Amino acid sequence: MSALTGSPRAGGVGQSARDSLIVARRNLRRMTRIPETILFGIIQPVMFVVLFTYVFGGSIAIPGAGVSANAYKQFLMAGIFAQTVTFATASSSAGIAEDMSKGIVDRFRSLPMARGAVLTGRTLADLVQTAVTLVVLAAVALLVGWRTHENIGKVLAGFGLLLLLGYAFTWIGALIGLSVRTPEAATSGGIIWLFPLTFISNAFVPVNGMPKVLQYVAEWNPFSATVAAARELFGNTIDGVPKSVTGAWPMEHPVWASLIWSVLITVAFRALAVRKYRRVA
Repeated sequence: MSALTGSPRAGGVGQSARDSLIVARRNLRRMTRIPETILFGIIQPVMFVVLFTYVFGGSIAIPGAGVSANAYKQFLMAGIFAQTVTFATASSSAGIAEDMSKGIVDRFRSLPMARGAVLTGRTLADLVQTAVTLVVLAAVALLVGWRTHENIGKVLAGFGLLLLLGYAFTWIGALIGLSVRTPEAATSGGIIWLFPLTFISNAFVPVNGMPKVLQYVAEWNPFSATVAAARELFGNTIDGVPKSVTGAWPMEHPVWASLIWSVLITVAFRALAVRKYRRVA
């Protein structure tokens, strides 16, 4: 029976999980057959690390530390990690749009499988690729002088929050991929909105230097919450940098805020993406 008929086979949680893992394996196998996709996905964030560290690191003042390349490295890396995981959105958008254009999604829709398995499988595969990229990026960060100052449990929790944010954003990418007509449009649509999101934040510069309106925007930005949480869990906070300049709750409680934002985004956009998947031709 078709997944669209609402059969018991397609509705069970166990069946949905199995179908999702099958689709995830299919996407991971395809990624390994196109290694340049993974390679370019790693090169871009590595370039950001090198450029921001050596070009801007000696010219940006950090409150409490002044203009210090070493202090900026500790401040910067959580922002680079967060930017990397959120940019996986573009990959999700383009991948799903490509499957749509080739009729692969229509073929999946005709099979007796869980309705959301195609999208869940795709987002899980992207999560694995993002995790691999994050491991390589962390190694590069260590080479340029970044260090953590907390126990291994907190450090792993920091990377876990980063991956959770990346997974949440891949659902936004899934919705974009289902909403556009071509993979090229999906690539542009999947990344263009990320630039204001990531730059109007606490990722690359302290928020206290921004205009007052942008300070509020930056400190209520879900991206900023995860960056602040990662800094706290990595032990990369700097004494002179206040948690919040506007008194925003997410900055005062960044770990909880990051978790809440990521779960809300995942739940909301998964529901929207699955609904769109059911309706799309």
